[in-house]
Amino acid sequence: MAEQPSEAMKAALLVVDMQEDFCPPNGSLAVASARDTIPLINSLLALPSFAIRIATKDWHPASHISFACNHAGKQPFVDTCTVVNPNDPADSYETRLWPVHCVQDTPGAALVTELDATRFDRVIEKGIDPRVEMYSAFYDPFTPHVSDSGLAAILKDAAITHVYVVGLAGDYCVRHTAVDAATEGFTTFIIEEATRPVDGPGWPQCKGEIEATGVRVVTQDSPEVRRLYA
Repeated sequence: MAEQPSEAMKAALLVVDMQEDFCPPNGSLAVASARDTIPLINSLLALPSFAIRIATKDWHPASHISFACNHAGKQPFVDTCTVVNPNDPADSYETRLWPVHCVQDTPGAALVTELDATRFDRVIEKGIDPRVEMYSAFYDPFTPHVSDSGLAAILKDAAITHVYVVGLAGDYCVRHTAVDAATEGFTTFIIEEATRPVDGPGWPQCKGEIEATGVRVVTQDSPEVRRLYA
């Protein structure tokens, strides 16, 4: 989507997976320095510039395909598994395996306590289908999608034009959520200081790959962010 004049902007803030299991000190899949993003995220949540503020949560069943413990002999972080389209056995992709995290109704699946959750208009749960990985807050990678959160419809019904994405992790769920937001036609930004990657050394390359899709990775001092505070 082409950049629109600021007076035509109707913006949404997507706060992706700011959950206890993704944060030190006790998260099972803790992302380094993840909690350092919370003050900026809370500052953004308080802005009247956003027409809608949405939190997303990984909300996995214990049998989820992305958990290494559900695959004999496989280890988290280093091994992968093949995800097969339940509706088309010829369609598949590889996904990285993880420690058990964000299991439904467990403390690790809760939003971090420091986050100002009173500001959210909606909370969207994702990764509910145990058969597919769902990094994106919109839907899984299959076409047609096996699991769709309804996020695209929510944003379009609210006449959103611009989407700002923050949260965890920059190289996985933030990345895929932002790319899908752009694919859905929204002018999309990731605010770099308000996210952290799982694989820190790989972030520069990942950022370039994200920007090649049309998503802009911006800083908190960029004009695209400062105008929210005007």
